Amino acid sequence: MSAGAHADEPPPAGCRPTKFLVPRQFRPQVMQWVHEAPSSGHPGIRQYTQLIRRRFWWPSLDPDVEGYVRACSTCAQARTSRQLPEGLLEPLPIPRGPWSHLSVDFLTDLSDSGGFTAVMVVVDRFSKGCKLIPLKGLPTAMQFAEAMFNHKFRNFGLPKDIVSDQGPQFTSWSNGQAERLNQEIGRFLRTYCSREQQRWSEFLPWAEYAQNSLIHSSMGLTPFQCVLGYQPPLFPWSGEPSDVPAVEEWYRLSQEVWERAHVGQKVWLSTRNLRLKLPCRKLSPKFVGPFKIIRQVNLVAYRLRLPALYRICPTFHVSLLKPAHPSAGGAMACEEPPPPLDIEGSPAYQ
Repeated sequence: MSAGAHADEPPPAGCRPTKFLVPRQFRPQVMQWVHEAPSSGHPGIRQYTQLIRRRFWWPSLDPDVEGYVRACSTCAQARTSRQLPEGLLEPLPIPRGPWSHLSVDFLTDLSDSGGFTAVMVVVDRFSKGCKLIPLKGLPTAMQFAEAMFNHKFRNFGLPKDIVSDQGPQFTSWSNGQAERLNQEIGRFLRTYCSREQQRWSEFLPWAEYAQNSLIHSSMGLTPFQCVLGYQPPLFPWSGEPSDVPAVEEWYRLSQEVWERAHVGQKVWLSTRNLRLKLPCRKLSPKFVGPFKIIRQVNLVAYRLRLPALYRICPTFHVSLLKPAHPSAGGAMACEEPPPPLDIEGSPAYQ
């Protein structure tokens, strides 16, 4: 698999000697390993491409990676739809060093997992690194101080300011970085434990590792590289070098565009208005399916072929649907049935 070692597919000029040239038959396995590993956490197209390019290369890498992520049923169910926020945001002061200016937010009302029901999300606004601290609930001022000292201050020192919108003891600014990361942490936990929600605290360290391993477009570095000066390996057994990537390695950002739905197409259905029979909604899938469109009712409404025991109206507005992209030998189709609905106190699908 190393560059120059495959006779049928000689390495092109663009393949650096420090990377592995992956033969065609091994590309689906490589994409699956990198995408599904807890240390990477089912990243999006741009960050997934960056992860693979650290150690692997092949001519059609970019379109293959994009197709894999679009066809990944786990990502389709776990990701949150993005909408622009309303109103004007107040800019935060520009930090001058790592862990000097922090943003803090809380992910609450989770299923009980080892006695924990909340996560304190601490973000370094300089490196974009994060620290995820499991809690038994929203902390008091003393509990917050103890958690910050035990998990952050003793390693990186005291910060110059802490931003949060959760209480009067914090600086009051817009807190978009921590809130955005909250969505990513929720997506990660839904990806790996939506069916075993009582285990989310076991996956929290992996969520932190994955977030700190992703390249941020504003810096061109991962938080690990920015703070530690090196990048830990993607896999513990890989033995890969951890040099900082060269400046010329820029990656294009693929923009996901909604394709007009049509009869016969398979789509994912938003669970926004569905009552899933799962213990914690925050850890439940954002989408279920995919289901086939059987009729276009009007310009903005479509009827789906739902499971027979889904006793709900099968017609939905197009805003609740997103296309299911077919797999091209990459991501596997979801074999599990959709989670049951809770209708009149009993499951409508099982």
